[in-house]
Amino acid sequence: MANLPGISTDSALSRLFEDERAQGEATWFSLPGGATLFDAGEPADHLYFVRAGRLGAFRREEGHEPHFLGVIRPGEPAGEMSLISGAPHSGHVVALRDSEIFALPREAFFDACEEDSTVMVELARLMILRSRQAAAKTTAGVPSVFGFVTIGEPVALRPQVDRIAREIGKLGYSVTVVGGEAQHAPTEWFSEVERDYDFVLYCAEADDHGWRQVVGRQVDRLFRVGRGDLPPPVELLHGAEPLQTQKLVDLILIQKRNAVAPVGSEAWMDVARPARLFHMRREHGGDVARVARMLTGQAVGLVLSGGGARAYAHIGAVKALRERKVPIDFVGGVSMGAIVAAGVGLGWDNDEMERRIRAAFVNTSPLDDIAIPLLAMTRGEKVSDRLAEHFGEVHIADMWLPFFCLSSNLTTGTYHLHRRGLLRRALRATISLPGILPPATEDNDVLVDGAVMKNFPADVMRINELGPIIGIDVSRGRSITAADVARPSSVWRWILSGEWRKGPPIVSLLMRAATVSTGRDLAAARDATDVLVTPEVAGVEIRDWAAFEPAVAGGYKAMIEALDKLSVPVTDLRRRPSLHEISTGRR
Repeated sequence: MANLPGISTDSALSRLFEDERAQGEATWFSLPGGATLFDAGEPADHLYFVRAGRLGAFRREEGHEPHFLGVIRPGEPAGEMSLISGAPHSGHVVALRDSEIFALPREAFFDACEEDSTVMVELARLMILRSRQAAAKTTAGVPSVFGFVTIGEPVALRPQVDRIAREIGKLGYSVTVVGGEAQHAPTEWFSEVERDYDFVLYCAEADDHGWRQVVGRQVDRLFRVGRGDLPPPVELLHGAEPLQTQKLVDLILIQKRNAVAPVGSEAWMDVARPARLFHMRREHGGDVARVARMLTGQAVGLVLSGGGARAYAHIGAVKALRERKVPIDFVGGVSMGAIVAAGVGLGWDNDEMERRIRAAFVNTSPLDDIAIPLLAMTRGEKVSDRLAEHFGEVHIADMWLPFFCLSSNLTTGTYHLHRRGLLRRALRATISLPGILPPATEDNDVLVDGAVMKNFPADVMRINELGPIIGIDVSRGRSITAADVARPSSVWRWILSGEWRKGPPIVSLLMRAATVSTGRDLAAARDATDVLVTPEVAGVEIRDWAAFEPAVAGGYKAMIEALDKLSVPVTDLRRRPSLHEISTGRR
């Protein structure tokens, strides 16, 4: 939902609602922060118009977190597409803060359009503009008003927020930081500030108790900021409940400048219950720039598919991204793609990535601890031992980058999203190919390889990431042939050659069967992805764990070719125009 040009208090729509209210057709009402305007599936019998405040639009899928679509600001309509089409609402709209709303019945709206055709023309123009923005994958509807409040032991917050603001300015946007001096400002003052700047950052220090409450009611998204080197508070102060309910509250943990890795972040997650967690080292320009990209919708997400040994291609693709200085701000993956994504999230450089992957998977097969196949063809002990060796006791919350991976929950019949807990356990679940590795368990649930239900989760990344997404899919194309599943001519020759360490041909069959994506899943992934890379790895057999070099080379080559085709930097693929660019016609 963009802050659309051409909408003002003097627009045809605003005049319509004012006139219809004077005639008793349109009603005015106050919608408290957190209250629902309409839900998905409800009939579209009114056109709504935001007079003051802000609304948030969400889409919900059963069993999954709400997908934030954007902000509806003062002077913008809500529910217009469903009203015109006569279909029920497809989304869920709630008040992000106390708002004033006009509502006009459907019949009265169409009657008014017959008297004044400019209303329908303007509304049609806005609908087309919104559709084009969605098709162009721009982030014009990203939140633009953010709040920062302390949690736990006091943090010198203003200097941190000022650094973020300077980074936002470097991205070509106007930005202002507002502190407790504005606590008693009238509502009109806030509206003016938010209209005059691309981004507004409200900052409440630990002792700004009254201002803290104002900030919690005035922003599109809230960040709680704590000291990651200290334990969290015992309990959370009340405030910002509407934003918390809609999962629009995040956590930033300030780490020491020379911190090797965060520690104890799980305890902070338990107290703060954030939608997302970010780590920011003191005086670390890269971390501050990452937060600025995230606020402006320019943070880059990287999604890596499963694909057995072919997932080595991800290592080459990551190397190419780093060479071209493309930032990686969010990472996620499935199966072997999750292994590489975890290395990126932990901050492994190219040399460490190659060294650890070689030690864990290339030098000797991870799947040669053959077992009597009661649950699987291997015992899975070698895989578990190698995950413990290279990922230790690290928790997902203690990774430098936001990370997720997926496993398939056979108990519930849905995918399982791993965003917390012990990293190696999540990785053990996401690579548990049915029939090859024994399944993992969590509580009473049985978890197997995430590729079984969703091998390329770019759409999962899109739920929490508004910026550009790079997706690397190594499961597409010709993957298995009759030769791959042919019975060995001699079992003894097969054993003596060492080919048995890859596993019998049934391993290829099981691995490929588990990584075949449905057309629907591929379409959803393509729609969520801004740069889709499909390395040419047909020559790499899916269970050939020694085929490291050709797969890495294929991933590097494919990523370089994909980046060379772009006309703008990756970070600009969903860039929203600044107010200055809109006013001068430079978009």
